[in-house]
Amino acid sequence: MNRKMIKTNKLDSLITRILRKEVLVGVIGLGYVGLPLVLRFCEEGFRVLGFDVDPKKVATLRKGKSYLKSIIPASISQWVKNHSLEVTDDFTRLIEPDAILICVPTPLTEKKEPDLQYIEKTTRSIQPCLRKGQLIILESTTYPGTTEELILPRLESTGLKVGKDFFLGYSPEREDPGNRQFTTSGIPKVVSGVTPSCRKATAALYGQAIKKVVTVSSPRVAELTKLLENIYRSVNIALVNELKMLADRMGIDIWEVIEAASTKPFGFTPFYPGPGMGGHCIPIDPYYLSWKAQEYDFTTRFIFLAGEINVHVPYYVVSKIQDTLNGRGKSLKGARVLILGVAYKKDVDDARESPALAIMDLLRKKGAVLHYHDPFIPILPLFRKYHFKLKSSPLTRQLLRRIDAVVVVTDHSRIDYEWVVANSPLVIDTRNVTKNLKKWKHKIVKA
Repeated sequence: MNRKMIKTNKLDSLITRILRKEVLVGVIGLGYVGLPLVLRFCEEGFRVLGFDVDPKKVATLRKGKSYLKSIIPASISQWVKNHSLEVTDDFTRLIEPDAILICVPTPLTEKKEPDLQYIEKTTRSIQPCLRKGQLIILESTTYPGTTEELILPRLESTGLKVGKDFFLGYSPEREDPGNRQFTTSGIPKVVSGVTPSCRKATAALYGQAIKKVVTVSSPRVAELTKLLENIYRSVNIALVNELKMLADRMGIDIWEVIEAASTKPFGFTPFYPGPGMGGHCIPIDPYYLSWKAQEYDFTTRFIFLAGEINVHVPYYVVSKIQDTLNGRGKSLKGARVLILGVAYKKDVDDARESPALAIMDLLRKKGAVLHYHDPFIPILPLFRKYHFKLKSSPLTRQLLRRIDAVVVVTDHSRIDYEWVVANSPLVIDTRNVTKNLKKWKHKIVKA
């Protein structure tokens, strides 16, 4: 039997088992990206083995409970009870799954360079367990070339050949926590593979769980696709943030400008300013491409400029707070400031990379006395750059009357902003949540 026939048989066997839902799906990293994927495959009748280095997460899931606000416990417990879902922190079991999806973090170093330690550690865990017929797919956002330059050589060092003995693909995550309009199954999935066989196997697997699969020619194309999506947002948000600061000096309400511009039925997509860049993607991912571009003697000027503007916005917000307090005869040093919302976006329970953290750090350095309220985050954990040792204060009339300024950073839906303004001496609004509160305008400052 020739090589082509062996290769075809392995691919056909894998795809046949995928279509019959006989494969065991492994998911490494059970966070905001991995856990929804786990549940999606369970819902489609697959058995799933989830992996995570955090024993607390593993223990929670084994009990059928959830640690993510966006996922209710019942959606986990049903699959644990019927044995469709098993979770473990034993990475020697990576030999068991037929398909392994890698959903680990890709943060930045302090020098804003790619930190691929989690992908590297995961690859090292897979390497001794890799067997013939397995499909490995990276989902983590990264620079073009990661799949083929970092993961592939290490897996082929086992002696197994990609596209012949095992299959390797890339499919960037597109999760949007807290967005109920777009669920995992309904968001089109970009897929690719190192070889045509790898691409075909990757598309077959996701085709069982996602309504629309978009196949591209190579992992590098898929990797850059994800970066383009986030760079597009980063650059446009930087534009409106810069215009916000200019409009403030000109005495113009930028929100009113955007609302008016949005009436144009073509050629304009509204983006909105805020207190700074937040989330796990937009503040981080553009720097992955900037770093990689240096290999090609290319400087990504738009990306650097957008990042510079977005990093500056928290400084602008703090300056606005300080100037407003000074105008009322109050020094920022010793002022009691309540941060309203510390999550990186509305209605989620995640504060990592939130602009609230930068704002709070700047305020603390200037001597402000900090309080915060967030209905989704009762205690601020230890972050890589920040440690505040604060708990969410109950949002009471007594608290608001003791505060010198309330700063709306995250516009959670469950907060009654009119009540907050009515009971506060001063509100700094970075999200335009007070736009209709005309009778309280003497208390409100946009930032």
